[in-house]
Amino acid sequence: MSVTDTVSPSLLARDVDSTLERIAMARAEIGAVIFGQERVVDLTLAILLAGGHGLLIGVPGLAKTKLVETLGIVVGLDALRVQFTPDLMPSDILGSEVMEEGLDGKRVFRFIRGPIFAQLLMADEINRASPRTQSALLQAMQEHHVTVAGARHDLPSPFHVLATQNPLEQEGAYPLPEAQLDRFLLQVDVSYPDRAAERRILIETTGDRDAKPRPVMTSDDLLAAQRIVRRAPIGERIVEAILDLVRAARPGEGDPELTKGIGWGPGPRAAQALMLAARARALVDGRLSPSLEDIAALAEPALKHRMALTFAARAEGETTTAVIARLVAKFIQ
Repeated sequence: MSVTDTVSPSLLARDVDSTLERIAMARAEIGAVIFGQERVVDLTLAILLAGGHGLLIGVPGLAKTKLVETLGIVVGLDALRVQFTPDLMPSDILGSEVMEEGLDGKRVFRFIRGPIFAQLLMADEINRASPRTQSALLQAMQEHHVTVAGARHDLPSPFHVLATQNPLEQEGAYPLPEAQLDRFLLQVDVSYPDRAAERRILIETTGDRDAKPRPVMTSDDLLAAQRIVRRAPIGERIVEAILDLVRAARPGEGDPELTKGIGWGPGPRAAQALMLAARARALVDGRLSPSLEDIAALAEPALKHRMALTFAARAEGETTTAVIARLVAKFIQ
């Protein structure tokens, strides 16, 4: 039984086939440039298809920046990059008003847009900026507009933020506030490539030819795919699994044995993220409707940054990853 009653799967078929073909082409094009990170590529594509924002965490040299740049080209988005530093100001991201004098001698303020007015904003090393500057993204990421000097300025559509973070160097860095972490649809942990992929990287990136991505989608194609994600059918069993998983990760609601080390758990936005990301992941995999396997695969990326362990649990060596794995084992079958 499907809880989506807007459009039946048969009525979606006309648009779905072309969308699936474009997504497959995008995956192949990205894979020709980014080696050994298939899971990361699929998750990041799912973030865009779901209409969300992503946080990529990994040590330097794992092609996080290159992945975002490649995505912008392949998906056909107007992309800009901001290097976050401790002296970065909110106006460096949002823009600012300047006073101009007209020919009639009157002085007026004119708003000069900042880099946030891009379809894809890459926030590189986002945790290096001060909390004041980080907070400049909050309204944009949730409401898709910004307010400067009391005036509303709408952002382009689609609008996505893909941020990167280095987990090693904490000196000169600021932890992201929980409210901002919750704005990210998924947290994607970027790990080292395996030996075969690293061998390919070694050979193909040290010669005199450098692979260049080409656009295979447009922003209109992406918007059409995002509409399909929201119209795709999803089974009652999947909805119940999402609710069981998210609610069980909250202290006081789930199994006391499983939640005893959790300080605070995910809110309703985590369930929304799982629902949308599961639909998007299914499309990336060539399917219209998500499965329980999608929920299991997305549980950690959707929940990890939306919950925290108690000090006592961390002192005993407990990890958020291990807690989520136990929840998945119990509720996703």
